[in-house]
Formats: sequence, structure tokens, C-alpha cells
Amino acid sequence: MIFKFGKAEKEPESVVVSSTSGMEHVLSDVARQASGLGKSSADLNGLIDDLAVMSSKQAETFKVLASEIDAMVRANLAIEEVTKASKASVQHARHTVEQIGNGVIAVTNNLSEVADAANEITQIALQTRLVAFNASVEAKRAGEAGRGFAVVADAVRELAAKVEQSSKLIMSTVTQLDERIKLLADNIQSRETGHSDSGKHDSFHAAVSEVERGVADIADTAQKNLQGCAGVLDSVRGLSDQVAGTATALQTARQRTEGFLSLSESLIEMTAESGAQTEDTPLIEGAVEAAAKICALLEEGVRSGALSEADLFDSKHKPIPGTNPEQFMTRFTPYCDQVLPEILEDILTWAPKIVFSVVTDRKGYIPTHNRKFSKPQGSDPVWNQANSRNRRFFIGRTETAAINNRKRFLLQTYRRDMGGGKHVVMKDLSVPIVVDGKHWGALRIGIQF
Repeated sequence: MIFKFGKAEKEPESVVVSSTSGMEHVLSDVARQASGLGKSSADLNGLIDDLAVMSSKQAETFKVLASEIDAMVRANLAIEEVTKASKASVQHARHTVEQIGNGVIAVTNNLSEVADAANEITQIALQTRLVAFNASVEAKRAGEAGRGFAVVADAVRELAAKVEQSSKLIMSTVTQLDERIKLLADNIQSRETGHSDSGKHDSFHAAVSEVERGVADIADTAQKNLQGCAGVLDSVRGLSDQVAGTATALQTARQRTEGFLSLSESLIEMTAESGAQTEDTPLIEGAVEAAAKICALLEEGVRSGALSEADLFDSKHKPIPGTNPEQFMTRFTPYCDQVLPEILEDILTWAPKIVFSVVTDRKGYIPTHNRKFSKPQGSDPVWNQANSRNRRFFIGRTETAAINNRKRFLLQTYRRDMGGGKHVVMKDLSVPIVVDGKHWGALRIGIQF
């Protein structure tokens, strides 16, 4: 319609057809551009998500590193405390040894007194022996009358000789002991700059001083470590905060790109619902028809008794032992494997750009996949990830939106994980599967750009 002031006139039919054609062309162009925007947004969203995950891991790594450095700081503090105690112990040992040295000197003085006493005894014994000798001579001169006195004089002389010998032995022993104790005293009392009489630098104080220097070096090193660790710890904590901030910023950016992605998907949906023909229209109509066939097959299975309604809506997914990535079985899996492959394989023939077609329940579980993605698992988990995708859970933004959608269809753009760190940006066309009025899940079709 063309509106003019005061009057409206109907355009000729040819003009209306031309306008309708032009509008469809515009809508198709909008859909195409929205699709491109979706592809770019999905790719950017995936890259930002990867960076966000990496930043989060780096932030955790920095936290662990900061914790380890903090442990090093605590260890150095402990070393510093121990070295302080060691210094005190060494000083106490030095003081104790000095006291021992003073005691040793007192011992040498006492030994000197012993030596003097022994020397005096020796002199007395010598004199006693001389007296006894003279008495013996006199007794012999007295003849028979002095015989008894002579015996006593000889005994005294022998005793004096023994006392003299013992005294000399004591003096010799005391002299040797005195020399050793004096040497010990010299070693104990000498400082690290002093030398013993033998010219050797082997004093106890020298050893103690070496220990003191070693303890001081340890304390200095621990102090330097503390200063260095403190600086590094501050830097690491600063970097950790920066990386954490980056991760938060990336998550925010990812949420914004998801907004662009949702906008592009809404534009595509609006153009499709407007009736305008786009490159996705045939696939959308085919998907709606295929989903209707799948619903009919599942309803027929319940009606025929091939499986009960409880079996069809079984939510107990049992792990299959020895699978990696882990696969699961439900009571409806065998029936899906029996009746769905023909439909799912036929979908792959619609267009070369169709990569996969699957059904998924409300929990994101895929019982049946295309044959090329349903190969038996091998020993390589990376290979299994790409080739054994049936009987597994796939739950992400795209999958969650698909299985929760109750509109006629949902066309999304996402980045598909192919395993081994490989990704590809694709479209996900999904249609709800409703069995006897109950939402069972969805048909999902993966489409290349």
C-alpha cells in the first residue's frame, strides 16, 4: 500500500509483486548477514572463552606460585629464628668454655701445688734415707747391741727410698699432666687470631668463631632470601590479580559476544518465520518434517509395546565400563539404535554441508548418532572423542538451548569441539521432539558454513 494525504490508492498488482519480491530479497540479505554475524560472533566467543579459561588457569597457577613463595618466606623466617637461637647457643658455649678454661687454669695451679708437695716429700725422703743410712752404720758399729736398731734403720731407709721413688713418679706425672692441661688451657683461652705454642691455628675459640661466622652467613642469606621472596611475592600477587582481572574481563566480553550471537540467531529466526526464502529455509522445513517422523516412531514404539513410556523417559544413564570418553546406556537406547539410523542417515544426504544429525534427550544424552560417528571405541581417547560420539552427553550453551527449546525450530551458531584441540564454527538447527504431549528432547542437525 502507498499512503497519500487524504487518500489511499491501491498499487497495481505488478508493483505489489515487485515490492514483495524486493522485501524477500532484503530479508534474505538480512538473514545472510545475520548468519555471517553469527559465525563471527561464535568464533570470537569461542576464542574469548579459550582465553578466559587459560587466564583462569594462569590465575590459579599464580595463586599456587604465591603460596609456594609464601611457604619459602615462612621457611626463611624459621631459618632466621633458628640462627638467632644458634648464635645465642654458640655464645653460651663460648662463655661456658671460658669458664672451663678458668677451671683448667685452677687445676694447673693445684697441680703445681701437688708438684711442690711431691718435691718436698722427695727431699724429706732423701734426708730420711741419709739419716737411716747413718743410723745403720752406727748400729753396725755397736755390734750385737745395735742389731735390732740396724734392722729398723734398714727398713726406714728402704721405705724412704720407696717414698722418694713414688714422689719422683708423682712429680713426673704431674709435670706431663701440667703440660697437657696448659696446652688445653691455651687452646681454650686463645682467640681465633691467636696461635698455640706449636704454631697451629687449632684453638677451640677459632672453631667456635668459624661456627659463629657460618651461622651469621646463614642468617644473612636467609635475610636476603626474605627480601627477595617478599619482592617476588608482591610481584606474583600483583600478576595474579591482573590475570584474574583479565579472566573476569574476558568472561564479561564473552557474555557480550553471546549477546551478539543471540541477536544474530533472532534475526535469522525472524526472517525464517516471515516466510521469506533463505538458504536455511529448505533445511528448516526438512528438519521439522524429520522431527515429526521421529516423534511418530517413538509414539509407535510405546503403543506397540516395544518399550514402555517409562523406558522412553528413562533418566538413569548407566556408565559403560572401560569407555573413554565415558559412554552410557539407557532403556531407550536399543530402540533408538533400531529405528532412528535410517532417518538420521537420510538427513546427511540433504546437502553436502550437513555434518551430523542426532537426537538428544532432555539431559543432553545422545543415544544414537550417525554411523560415521558411532564407531567402537579404541585405545586413543582423542580418536574416540571425534569418532565415538554416540551414547555420550554433550551439554553446553548450544545443546542446552536446543533441548529446552519448545518453538517450531531453533537455529544457532556455535563452535564445535572436534577433539584434540580442534574446533569448527557451525550452525545448529534443532526441532523439539514431543511424544504424546511430553517433551522428550530434540532433533539436532549440524550444518557447515
